[in-house]
Amino acid sequence: MWPKLPQVYFQDSFRSRFIRLSMMAPPRLLELACQSLLRDETLAIAALELLPMELFPPLFTAAFAGRHNEILKVMVQAWPFACLPLGALMKDQQLHRETLQAVLDGLDVLLGQEVRPRRWRLQVLDLRKNAHQDFWTVWSGIKPFLEPELAQPTRKRRKVEGSRTEPKQPLAPLEVLIDVCLKDGTPNESLVSLLKKVKQKKGLLHLCCKKLKIFVMPMQNIRKILKLVQLESIQDLEVNCTWKLPTLSKFAPHVGQMGNLRRLLLSHIHMAPLASLAKEERCISQFTSQFLKLNHLQELYLDSISFLKGRLDQMLRCLKTPLETLSITNCLLLESDLVHLSQGLNVSQLKDLGLSGVNLTTVSPEPLQVLIERASATLQDLDLDECGIMDMQFTSILPALGRCSQLTTFSFCGNPISMAVLEDLLRHTIGLSKLSHVLYPAPLESYEDVRGTLHLGRLAYLHAKLKQMLHEAGRPGVVWFSANPCPHCGERTFYDPDPILCPCYMPA
Repeated sequence: MWPKLPQVYFQDSFRSRFIRLSMMAPPRLLELACQSLLRDETLAIAALELLPMELFPPLFTAAFAGRHNEILKVMVQAWPFACLPLGALMKDQQLHRETLQAVLDGLDVLLGQEVRPRRWRLQVLDLRKNAHQDFWTVWSGIKPFLEPELAQPTRKRRKVEGSRTEPKQPLAPLEVLIDVCLKDGTPNESLVSLLKKVKQKKGLLHLCCKKLKIFVMPMQNIRKILKLVQLESIQDLEVNCTWKLPTLSKFAPHVGQMGNLRRLLLSHIHMAPLASLAKEERCISQFTSQFLKLNHLQELYLDSISFLKGRLDQMLRCLKTPLETLSITNCLLLESDLVHLSQGLNVSQLKDLGLSGVNLTTVSPEPLQVLIERASATLQDLDLDECGIMDMQFTSILPALGRCSQLTTFSFCGNPISMAVLEDLLRHTIGLSKLSHVLYPAPLESYEDVRGTLHLGRLAYLHAKLKQMLHEAGRPGVVWFSANPCPHCGERTFYDPDPILCPCYMPA
């Protein structure tokens, strides 16, 4: 016979079962309401006029997931918010061509009306995937946070008698925000549909893009597309093309129209073969003169630009505002270029400076020293990888490095530096409290021969020695070593902080 269990046991057992059942949450009333509406498309469309604004986002999400394109088309026309962040909804899903077309058709109906619908407040269709991440979860009740610029409900308009005498205000153009990537190959169907719609609407629909990336594409195609884009909306421009100078000069006027540009990356621009010096100078001037119109430029990245040699000053003196980031990589520069750079008015507030791949072996260290000193109050990230800097040059810039109080990251791999100079570097930078990431070159003593064959035992010993110095100074931070590329396989050996060996040193 089983013993009689106390009443408290049954109470605890019931409570635990109730908790388990509660965790298996049934669909919320909001979800059930959306599902019910979507079962009858005609009813859903008819109900939109009376639908509370709180139901629009969850209903739109459900209609988007189920590809109820007719409902989406009508919902766009009745959207009660200033912005429809469709891109954030697309983050985990692909936007189907039919779905985008339904949204564009809804816009088409709106733009074709002379009188605004009663609930129309839509001003922006945002197709960027990384914008307004919280909008849909907020209005689905998952998060309590509300984004004010998106979540303002439509206010009831007052009825004003005798308002017929007031002049009729023209409808403001509706903006479509999208990040654009131009390259040859399979056409971007979303972009093609948008361009057709913008062309049809002739000023009623503005295509705006904050980020524009251009890869290999014929210049005539690029220019046709850019004619339909609001160029003043572009803030981030990347040109990753293998262009000759004349092609760059044809593109230059478009850059000059990007008055709100904040970040510019220009890569792989080459001199035209057999071009006369006068033509080269004219092409360069056509491009650099556009910088006079860029009043908001903060970040400039120049990679593999062949025309910079001896002409860096021509570009820098056209800059209107101080730069926060300047990266010149894999370019040939003269000592006079470094002198102009160190004396420029626009480098005194640099936060990031990169000269990776710029050969400084035969250049006097003084311009680089002056440049670092001038930016020492603001500099946070310094990259001098693969510059061919040797002991004497590096020793000259150490005092300036020691004054960079805001420096957090310093990388100078691929430079032939001795262990004695690395130890000197630690002594100069030990007081930089914010410096947390330093990527050192493996010291010269780590190699067995001039070909660059590593001696792993020496490398491990020297790495441990630097670590011990940091520990004794109360700064047991990260010390990363990076060896030169292996002469056999081309891979590097790293300490991060444990060794990551190139394949040649891995056991078979």
